[in-house]
Amino acid sequence: MKNLILTCLLTIYCFLTFGQTLTKNINNRLLQKKELTEAVFSLPLGDFNFSPLFMHTDNSVIYGFIGDNYQRIRVKFVSVTKDGSSPDTYSIYGKSMVKNNICDFRGTIKISAIGKYKTLSYGVDSSYYNKGIKGQYVITGSYNFNENETQPHSGIFKGVFQSNFYLDKNDKVHYDDIDDVSDGFTNNQFIGQWISYKGNLVKQCNWGDFRIPNDGDLDIGAGEFSPGDKYLKYGWQSCRDFLLSNSKEKKAKLLKEAMWWK
Repeated sequence: MKNLILTCLLTIYCFLTFGQTLTKNINNRLLQKKELTEAVFSLPLGDFNFSPLFMHTDNSVIYGFIGDNYQRIRVKFVSVTKDGSSPDTYSIYGKSMVKNNICDFRGTIKISAIGKYKTLSYGVDSSYYNKGIKGQYVITGSYNFNENETQPHSGIFKGVFQSNFYLDKNDKVHYDDIDDVSDGFTNNQFIGQWISYKGNLVKQCNWGDFRIPNDGDLDIGAGEFSPGDKYLKYGWQSCRDFLLSNSKEKKAKLLKEAMWWK
């Protein structure tokens, strides 16, 4: 019994330390980036709602992996709500799917830093030049999502994230897709771990819009995400089929099947 308790405590300690260390490191990297100003939390969080950032992208192009073999995981935020009493915190309800196993999860996203880019991009052919953009920004923070314990193969997602946005002339928050036609474009990068409730499984788990952060040799695409051949058996075959398909009917079918959270 003592050994079991000790094991559980060590697991919890490592779990908490991992999240704190990653949050500190990502915020330090944010401050050190030469393209960012030194201002952090220069924006009053209570005046802005960042919920749209996390609900913007179609789930068919949100890619993620879990574990050493880069098994595909799908993550869908069903609802994102700003906390009325804590302006840096957002309540999340969503679903995850690995193979055919779907789990509900609930948790929070907590913003810990905001940086502003020194220079402003106006997109291809300066298409955003006259749209009154006041600035481009990045937010970083931590997340903690708890899957439903009554569902099979459930656990906890914990880690850090980074999201880009811009403000228009009316100080409205927009998902930053100004350079979405550029090779390697990505946003909403989540880096962390999944830990089973039993504490005997700890797996790296990352996901993001259009690209996955720190995905090793999984992504072999140049202009857009494309899984390598050796990983197709780990849930990526349908992704390859979608990317290679020229048939509108086949693409429509794949997109419909991708709505797995309904």
